[in-house]
Amino acid sequence: MIIPDFFDFLPARPYFDNFAGMPMINVRDIPLDLTGNRLVKRMFDIVFSSFAIIITSPIMLLVAIGIKLTSKGPIIFKQERVGLNRRKFSMYKFRSMRALPEGIADTGWTTENDPRRTKFGAFLRKTSLDELPQFFNVLASRMSVVGPRPERPYYVEQFREEIPKYMVKHHVRPGITGYAQANGLRGDTSIEDRIEHDIFYIENWSILLDIKIIFKTVLQGFINKNAY
Repeated sequence: MIIPDFFDFLPARPYFDNFAGMPMINVRDIPLDLTGNRLVKRMFDIVFSSFAIIITSPIMLLVAIGIKLTSKGPIIFKQERVGLNRRKFSMYKFRSMRALPEGIADTGWTTENDPRRTKFGAFLRKTSLDELPQFFNVLASRMSVVGPRPERPYYVEQFREEIPKYMVKHHVRPGITGYAQANGLRGDTSIEDRIEHDIFYIENWSILLDIKIIFKTVLQGFINKNAY
């Protein structure tokens, strides 16, 4: 039995290949490496997110009015996240907290009874309505409907040193919901457990799995007791 030096880079189920008689361990065999699979997923994202925007547009309008009437600041909150191939992008959400003063970095972890939240913002976070603008991120090809949830660069740098295989999640586009979230790992839950679910999703992706995750997310409801 051999313990490989590069264990952190290996997939959950590595397989051996052969090149000129030399055994090779494949470290990145994922379905979305295939062009056809990427095209199918992208087409699904465009159709689903377009439909979702049309259906939820009245709700988004009401949310925008609610934010404007209950607190000062912009309606849309933009936050830098790390996405596909570790590229940074601006993720859109409805603003649920008071605007930060100029020059203050947003590196705080949201906690229960966080004083930064507005009353209306607490409702948005509990019901996940603050996530609706992310469908525009999907249309812009920065996100997918289903995939690992993106994190801020500050925490990516921290977690990559502490959690094995954390960076594997950046092999695919981040999602509005994911396999981890569909299995109850939302909000203040174990990062290690979430990464295990993310890796399973990446290595076992299919369009049917995406549909199953979406249905499971909807059936579980949008109320999140861990969303602060």
